[in-house]
Amino acid sequence: MPLQNRVTPTGEIIATPHRGLFTGNRGIIHDPATKTLLNKRWSSPAWLTCVCEFRGRWREVMSGRSWTELFFLDEATAFAAGHRPCFYCRREDANRFRAAWQAGNGVGHQRANEIDAVLHRERLAGGKKRRHALPAPLLKLPDGAMVQQGTESYLIAQERALLWSPAGYSQTTAALNDAMLLTPPPTLRALAAGYRPVLHPSANS
Repeated sequence: MPLQNRVTPTGEIIATPHRGLFTGNRGIIHDPATKTLLNKRWSSPAWLTCVCEFRGRWREVMSGRSWTELFFLDEATAFAAGHRPCFYCRREDANRFRAAWQAGNGVGHQRANEIDAVLHRERLAGGKKRRHALPAPLLKLPDGAMVQQGTESYLIAQERALLWSPAGYSQTTAALNDAMLLTPPPTLRALAAGYRPVLHPSANS
């Protein structure tokens, strides 16, 4: 039976047999004895996106009182949920993200904890996922942006809207007239400034 460790674009953590391209964490939010989540969904404002393979290291998922391994379909999903690239296992990507963050948000050099503080204000509202009004026409949002309408989430890529699912993306005929932005606005501005997130292969099919 799959563990409850897969993150959706809305930041929820679900159980699904589908694998993702990235792992990451929000601190320790599981019980290692049962390999189940605690009631809380984060224990640190540093919400990271990490590579699944790093220097040959191997971890048994949810096996100890270390960080709780979470998984994402792709980087756009992780961004929508409020995560950022890890400066340890993804240093080159994290530095590119920071440069685009600074350019897009018009700020000087920011440390990782300063980025985390901004993201924490933007990703949550009353303990739940914060949604934002669209800052531009839907299909003019930068590649990698994600929106929600009703209960469904959608990726914007190459001026198309694609329906998200744990298995990947698919074409949609939905009229997204009432969509709300899931990707935190500061991250959206980093995408607009040139950061290119890793998308699941189904986004290009």
